[in-house]
Amino acid sequence: MTLRIAILGAGRIGQVHAKAVSFNPDATLVAVTDAFPEAAERLVATYGGEIRSMDQIETAGDVDAVIICTPTDTHADLIERFARAGKAIFCEKPVDLDVTRVEACLATVRDTGAHLMVGFNRRFDPHFVALKGAIEAGQIGDVEQITITSRDPGLPPREYIGVSGGIFRDMTIHDFDMARFLLGEEVKNVYATASALVDPSIRELSDFDTATVVLKTESGKQVVIQNSRRATYGYDQRIEVHGSKGMVHAENQRPVSIEVATEAGYTRPPLHDFFMTRYLAAYDAELTGFISALTQNVPMPVTGEDGLKALKLAEAAVESVATGKTVSV
Repeated sequence: MTLRIAILGAGRIGQVHAKAVSFNPDATLVAVTDAFPEAAERLVATYGGEIRSMDQIETAGDVDAVIICTPTDTHADLIERFARAGKAIFCEKPVDLDVTRVEACLATVRDTGAHLMVGFNRRFDPHFVALKGAIEAGQIGDVEQITITSRDPGLPPREYIGVSGGIFRDMTIHDFDMARFLLGEEVKNVYATASALVDPSIRELSDFDTATVVLKTESGKQVVIQNSRRATYGYDQRIEVHGSKGMVHAENQRPVSIEVATEAGYTRPPLHDFFMTRYLAAYDAELTGFISALTQNVPMPVTGEDGLKALKLAEAAVESVATGKTVSV
C-alpha cells in the first residue's frame, strides 16, 4: 500500500515533511495547499504533487492522509474537519493551546474513528531512542532521576512570542513529553519557576525566557527541566537519566563530530545552531512512524492523548509560576 498524502501549509516545517514523504517508498505526495500561493509553488516544484484548495483536498478520493503544518490556532478545526472527511491526520504540536478545546477535538477524533498522530519529533531522535532503549533493557536499573536541558541559541521574534502560548506551552512542552516518554509513569506534581533574563520586556507579553521545572511521579521519580532562550554556544539539547544501577546520558550533537588537540588544548566544532538541523533525522523517523502505523495497521506512536497530557503539564507549570506553589496534576 502506498499512502497518498496532502500537506496543509507549505512553510518551513511543511518543507521538512514534504522531503520526508518524497524519500519514503510507502508514500507519495499528492497535493499541497497554502494561504500563500508562492510557498505552495516552491514546495510542489521541489517535491512534486499539485496545488489544491483545502476544500478540494477534503473531498479528494486520492488523498488518504493529511499533514497539518498550518498556524497553531487552526490545528483543532482542521483535525476535526479531516477526521470527519475520513482522512488520517498528522498534526504538528500542539493540537490547541487550550485544554478544553483539545479535549473537544479529541472527542471528535474518537467519534469518527480517525487516526491521529501529534508531532513530538524528539521521541524519534536516534540518540534519545537509544537512551530509551538502554532504560528498557534494564542497563541502569529503575529510573530515579532525569535531567533535561533544552536551551535555544536565541529568542524567537516578538510577534511569534505573542501568539506562541508562552514558553511552557511552546518550548517546554517538548520536554514534558520527553519526561513522560522516559519515566514510564505519569507525573503527579509540578513546580516551576521562570524569569525574563534574556529580554525583560518579554514580561509585557506575559511570557518568560528562562525556566526551571521540577516534576514528581506518585512513586517519587523526579525530573528537572531547564530551559533558556539564550545559549551563546549553540542549540543545547542534553538528557541524563540516573537509575538504581547506573546512568545513561545523551550528549549534545554537532554537525561535525571531531576533536582537535594542539598545544593550545582540545577544541571541538560548535553545536548545531537550529532545531531544524539538530532534529533532521528525528523529523524523518517521525513521519516514517506515521506512515508505517497506517500501512501496517498498528497504533500511532504518538497520540492525541499524549499531546493533551503534555499540555496539562504546561498548564500546571503556568499555574505554579503564578502561585509559587506545587500544582497537582
